[in-house]
Amino acid sequence: MNYKLLFPTYRNRYLFIKRSLERIAQERHFDLALNLGAGEGDYDSMIARYCKQLVSCDINEQDINYARTLNAAVPNLEYRVEDALNLSFDDNTFDLLISVEVIEHVGRPEQMIEEIQRVLKPGGFALITFPSLDFPFTYDPINRLLSFLTDKKISQGAYAFGHEYLVSKTDFRAWSEKNHLAVLRERNLSGYLVGLLEMYWTGLIQYVFKANATNLPGQQKKKMTLRPSVKEPFLTRVTDLIIKIDDALFRNAANSVGKGFIIQKKG
Repeated sequence: MNYKLLFPTYRNRYLFIKRSLERIAQERHFDLALNLGAGEGDYDSMIARYCKQLVSCDINEQDINYARTLNAAVPNLEYRVEDALNLSFDDNTFDLLISVEVIEHVGRPEQMIEEIQRVLKPGGFALITFPSLDFPFTYDPINRLLSFLTDKKISQGAYAFGHEYLVSKTDFRAWSEKNHLAVLRERNLSGYLVGLLEMYWTGLIQYVFKANATNLPGQQKKKMTLRPSVKEPFLTRVTDLIIKIDDALFRNAANSVGKGFIIQKKG
């Protein structure tokens, strides 16, 4: 089963992408889509339902090999190893681009936005999520307190999962506008309740059990790892209830664990 769907932050991102695709697909047909930073491929079978052809890529070859096996039954799906800062695709190639929790890993986030703009067709859509610099105090009180005193941080909480830096919504909007990408929607993904429920322990689980804990290439193999399947756990219903309560309370709060954006390349 895809155990990640039991984590509210992960499930919230997944639902943001799925529901956004459902809405856009009612008015727009996508011929060619790109999943930029596919990881283990656990979004691909869902994304592939909304386009004629999906190209899914990641910089980590081991993850791509696993994803190719996981989604072998998806007929309109192709896998490639790619660098998000230097994509091999021609200009104006894709109608749709998905990027989930990637921009915080690439080192030069603005350059990644430039590449997204380059490979999108005029009028093309991009759905992007990332961990927010303005995270709730309940999610990572240690790093929030440290931010008032020093530039140093611990590699847990908001800065687990290989996050050396986080992205602010202000910077993201500025990079998008500079690259002629219009922001159509911005959404908070996970507030104070979800932050409290996931404080620190999810980062520790990923560090111990995830095959590629930092989401970067060249990771050492672990003796015991957890890999997702395409099956949805029954207890996901409990996760969905937690997300609904959190969203009702903190949808419009100034702070959130993550952000979701829908942007469109200007014609």
